[in-house]
Amino acid sequence: MKNYSGNSLHNNGQTPNHIRERNGRKCNSSGLLSGAASLRVSLRGYGFCMGTLFVFCLGSLLYQLNGGPPQILLDIRQYLGKNFSISVLTFPTQVVYNRVGKCGSRTVVMLLKLLAEKHHFNLVSSEIHNKTRLSKHEQVALMKNITSIPEPFLYTRHVHFLNFTSFKIEQPVYFNIIRDPINRFLSNYFFRRFGDFRGEQFHLLRTPNMKDEERYLDINVCILENYPECSNPRIFYIIPYFCGQHPKCREPGVWALERAKQNVMENYLLVGILEELEDVLLLLERLLPQYFSGAVDIYKGPDYMKMGKLTSTVRKYTPTLEALQVLYHRMSYEYEFYNFIRDQFHLLKRKIGLKSEARPPAYSPEFLHELAIRTPEPLDEDEELDNALEDANSWPIQM
Repeated sequence: MKNYSGNSLHNNGQTPNHIRERNGRKCNSSGLLSGAASLRVSLRGYGFCMGTLFVFCLGSLLYQLNGGPPQILLDIRQYLGKNFSISVLTFPTQVVYNRVGKCGSRTVVMLLKLLAEKHHFNLVSSEIHNKTRLSKHEQVALMKNITSIPEPFLYTRHVHFLNFTSFKIEQPVYFNIIRDPINRFLSNYFFRRFGDFRGEQFHLLRTPNMKDEERYLDINVCILENYPECSNPRIFYIIPYFCGQHPKCREPGVWALERAKQNVMENYLLVGILEELEDVLLLLERLLPQYFSGAVDIYKGPDYMKMGKLTSTVRKYTPTLEALQVLYHRMSYEYEFYNFIRDQFHLLKRKIGLKSEARPPAYSPEFLHELAIRTPEPLDEDEELDNALEDANSWPIQM
């Protein structure tokens, strides 16, 4: 009987080691081929990833340079959402600017009118200036009126913060602008008496009931003799715009301050400072390009500059150092909030990549250390304030 398991091998002069070596070469050659194939696939995937990254970086660069996304990215976004039902982030179509008095709001509203024509969004600017706090019934009515405006819209009014979500209404995007509290107070003090460059006589016709003793009252006397107009709670003005409609928001104190900070962090896309208005517009161009793209170019244009000069308050002068120190101390909460907003604004500028220099504050904290004067307790609202802000329930519902 033949032994096929061993005789054939010996007859060919080959040993098992030769077979293993030959098989090893075959395995090695096939392994190299599969490795090369996987290498080609890896290079192809790597190239695709790098190409995608390049397109993304290029799009981001165009976004930064042009103040908004390039049209091709908008077209891609629309195509993906329409044809592949891919969920993509949408641009805000409901924006509210609850503008703070004497913080550049007229300048910004004039700019918004030009931008609304350019970008075809609905701008609704309320002419109600002395109705900032509302009853719950009025809050709901106003919020429903706001959300009924055809989108995209931007609604602006002098009104304290409205919390839409607390009434189960969709919350719009908020933005606002504030300024140094003393500068805001001075601008308001003299504007109430003498108006702006539209003419002092024109303003006198608008305020016929103001007596000469009040109109020509020296601001130093008003501050140092503790007139209601120059004391708390009348000068506790900026914080309530961000604190909201709660009665405690009108009481100078830590509660209102902290609630205002919380609302800014949770509900506002941006709160800028008037002292750096051009940077505010640059950020708005990037954050809300469908509303503010091209805002800086319009703002720096010669035609708009002429219009902007008409909003400057006339006959304004600076109080004495003593009066400023007293006023600064009375506005301690307002300044803590202003400094908080200023820090947040500068942090956002750094994140976005704006390298413009920050302006120093108009008044330094040394005022608080040089003259420690006790801030008086909140006063009962005087007769003039009661006339200006009547019981909310007696007011008709207006936009």
